[in-house]
Amino acid sequence: MPAVSGVGIGLRRELFDPLLATARRVDWLEVITENFAGLTGRPAVLLERFRARWPLIPHGVGLSVGSAPPEGYLENLAPFVRLLDPPFFSDHLCFSSVGERTWFDLLPLPRHDETVARVVGHARAAQQAVGYPLVLENITTYAEMPGSVFDEATLLRRVAEEAGVGLLLDVNNLYVNAINHGKDPRALLEQFPLEHVRQLHLAGHSRDRELLLDTHAAPVAAPVWELYVAALKRCGPVPTLIEWDQHIPSLDAVLDEADRARALMDRHA
Repeated sequence: MPAVSGVGIGLRRELFDPLLATARRVDWLEVITENFAGLTGRPAVLLERFRARWPLIPHGVGLSVGSAPPEGYLENLAPFVRLLDPPFFSDHLCFSSVGERTWFDLLPLPRHDETVARVVGHARAAQQAVGYPLVLENITTYAEMPGSVFDEATLLRRVAEEAGVGLLLDVNNLYVNAINHGKDPRALLEQFPLEHVRQLHLAGHSRDRELLLDTHAAPVAAPVWELYVAALKRCGPVPTLIEWDQHIPSLDAVLDEADRARALMDRHA
């Protein structure tokens, strides 16, 4: 199990060749589970080349702990995670499938006791099936789900404590939710169960009229950097990822963002 620390970037198709050629510092890579799990041929060969140079963390979008993992999902996931041998695997606190229908959208859950019980059961089962610790990420939400009786921080804390999972604090998601729902970002950060955080995400967002959208298509915004510093002061030097999934620039531009995050980590964590 390779140690993971510092600042990583997402392993995306546009960066495959530049990454293999770069001499710049890269601490680790995040691998989208659905892009590689169970695949053979060129994807498997490329994965081995990256694994030979850097620790890889699997990050999924299809576990769907809020409903149930799709049939066969865990059976496909387990050998992939074992291959990478990471300190943990991660996904999102949401649902993305119902029965045989799967969306690769991260859909919010109503925040009540029944949701907690369902998520806890599925999270425990996932950890047992895969054999590695699970870390769940806070998502962006653009509406309040009917039936919610407590806030997101309470949902996250209860799931973490009752399922024995870690949390992935996406700082951009927290900021986007705060602005869109008329809340104070610093107050939401203070409420977040930071004692359970095992990883941080940083990404850019876009504006569409009155809403901020979590697009991962731009540099990290100034207020998100400020929230990141505040999180570092509370969490310590938690491994941090730069996410850039759309309109991906040059590798050097992505690594410049990683260098900035690493400098802030060295200064404030």
